[in-house]
Amino acid sequence: MERKRVVARVEGLVQGVYFRDYAQNEARRLGLSGWVRNRADGSVEVVLEGEVGQVEAMLTWLASGSPLARVDRVTSSEERPLGDAAPFAIRYN
Repeated sequence: MERKRVVARVEGLVQGVYFRDYAQNEARRLGLSGWVRNRADGSVEVVLEGEVGQVEAMLTWLASGSPLARVDRVTSSEERPLGDAAPFAIRYN
């Protein structure tokens, strides 16, 4: 099983539309670890780690987001997997 770790930034109308809650639900459904948080600039930052196919599925989900969101852009970069197995969480910092 090949693992992948990605840091993504989601821009658009993604705060105040339950984006983080929906992202947490989807990431947990896919069996991913990592976290999601709001950024001061209005974007959302997401760190994902898990099997390659599940990470790719989550990146696809991020491109549309929660039902009330309007995603304008998703940028991402890969990092070396850390082997993180903690459940996906919402960060409030």
